[in-house]
Amino acid sequence: MRDSHLPDPMAKPVVLVPACNRPVGDHPFHIVGKKYIDAVRLAGCLPVVVPSASPEELDEWLALAHGVLLTGSPSNVHPSHFDEEVHNPELPLDPTRDAWTLPLIRAAVERGLPLFAICRGFQETNVALGGSLHQAVQEQPGLRDHRAPPEQPPEIAYAVQHEVNIQPGGRLEKLLGLHPVEVNSLHGQGVKQLAPGLRVEALAPDGLVEAFSIERSPGFSLCLQWHPEWQAAQNPVSMALLQAFGQACRDYRDQVAAIRHDSVRDPET
Repeated sequence: MRDSHLPDPMAKPVVLVPACNRPVGDHPFHIVGKKYIDAVRLAGCLPVVVPSASPEELDEWLALAHGVLLTGSPSNVHPSHFDEEVHNPELPLDPTRDAWTLPLIRAAVERGLPLFAICRGFQETNVALGGSLHQAVQEQPGLRDHRAPPEQPPEIAYAVQHEVNIQPGGRLEKLLGLHPVEVNSLHGQGVKQLAPGLRVEALAPDGLVEAFSIERSPGFSLCLQWHPEWQAAQNPVSMALLQAFGQACRDYRDQVAAIRHDSVRDPET
């Protein structure tokens, strides 16, 4: 008989996917793109979409989780979180998402929860940990325009735009090697000052940070400026990244279950 305190080997790890907040007609909605949910499933995990959460709910959500995936979004992180004014008021913001994902990121890192962050998620992780952003990358001397071609269908908007150069000695080198990787590019903002304790994993040809990991995190962390979730099943690089994230979530699940099992067996330790 299987010990009820040990994980079911057939059970999938639970991955929290925070929602964006957007009106549909006259009503507010919590929204997550289907491609992110599909990516979690490709990682072999069970996606759980999380609406905006209050601070007192945060520990309860994290106690359910074996990983966190932070999605991209049309909205930007509000620049007040890195002590700047809004540069372009026409661009969308989502302060409701900011209000709980920024503390969520810090709490997840402290717990060692596996973290996979994409585009806006990449940017908000940098901000949550003390970094800042260029609000308009295309206006910075020496940096190219990283935005998608305007008014194009997804197959063009998400097409390969440039290579990224993987940095030696990091997580991406272990997963992909050191050869350049072709990626899409759909972002107007980007890393200005990297937060303390973050390791650069990949750079665009113009020097913009395209990937980083969190050195002080005891668990898996990988934050990407590009969109690996786009047609991920047909992309070997995306699948390698998602499978690594999925394995980290399974490992975390098993570690937590083992600790709980030991505490039940010997409650005085």
